Amino acid sequence: MSASAGLSPATLSALIALVRKHTGIAMTERKSILLERRLRPRMQALEIGSYQAYLDKVEQDRAEIPHFIDLVTTNDTLFFRTPQVWDYVEQEFLPQWWQANQGQRLKVWSAAAASGEELYSMAILCEEFQQSHPGFAYQIHATDISQQILAVARAGEYTGRSVERIHASHPDWVKKYFKPSGKGLQVVDALKKNVELAQHNLLTPLKPHKQFDLVFLRNVLIYFDQEHQETVLKQARHSMAPHSRLILGESESISGLDTAYHFERPMIYTMEKSG
Repeated sequence: MSASAGLSPATLSALIALVRKHTGIAMTERKSILLERRLRPRMQALEIGSYQAYLDKVEQDRAEIPHFIDLVTTNDTLFFRTPQVWDYVEQEFLPQWWQANQGQRLKVWSAAAASGEELYSMAILCEEFQQSHPGFAYQIHATDISQQILAVARAGEYTGRSVERIHASHPDWVKKYFKPSGKGLQVVDALKKNVELAQHNLLTPLKPHKQFDLVFLRNVLIYFDQEHQETVLKQARHSMAPHSRLILGESESISGLDTAYHFERPMIYTMEKSG
């Protein structure tokens, strides 16, 4: 395929519509270069010579849809990203939940879990809490729309920026919860034993239906338009216990949206009014 064979306006509009159809993500025409860069290797592998021809393949071949989803979704995350979130979980949420729910199992949903750094960060905090609170039990349900990125999360092997950041921020936990793997690190089996991973589109109900105590929905709403933001939040609410907490990304706010969540503090929302 010629590298100069760019997206025509009509094909770009059709691709943007296809992205929204299969992922809910709202792209604009300004994303044309991004789409070209992400789609080109797949087109070359399939020996498809134009973006329109690839668009036709996605529409006609259901087996290509998972590949398309993997290409157009963003999966950028780090261990213990946004420290104030993890300080809240470690110092406030876990002790308060344990005080009110001893004898029960903490249920956590890492939605849009991407490559797994978020879910394993939570697992580390739970393992640490368990050591000082015998009887504490937890389960982390992690989901993402991309099968390819879920495979990375299942493997739990990391290199590059993720490894550099956790080496710098939590060197003791690196020694405790990771082992060398190639040029990077792999999480130990203890972090996987209470984790389950599954594919899920946030615009649809989570099945099987569960009631979670804590839901991470971080840095994903920014990719949706208002209609789909409200749909995602509504679907998440159906899977939250009355006392549950919802954690969003630092650049996200749901004020102005039609939701039934109550603001507790930046990035933290509750199902119940405080006070």
